[in-house]
Amino acid sequence: MKIVGVVDGVRDEFAGTGASRAQIRSSISRRFDIESVGVITAKDVKVAKVDGGHEVAATYSHKAPFIANISFVVDFDKRVLVRR
Repeated sequence: MKIVGVVDGVRDEFAGTGASRAQIRSSISRRFDIESVGVITAKDVKVAKVDGGHEVAATYSHKAPFIANISFVVDFDKRVLVRR
């Protein structure tokens, strides 16, 4: 949920401002530090220029032990478009 909040927060912060990739990356890094996100790093979040703005994509896979030799694997994919 923290990662969803970070990605959505970046979209809300920069929507319609014409932000650069560097500004978006800096905001992601700052937000990860504040929220104590440790599963992925800000460098793992992709920021790609697309028509109409930048696509911010946080994708990762996480394996968590459950009982004995049973584990859960969670695949996470959150993408937003930061419009210019």
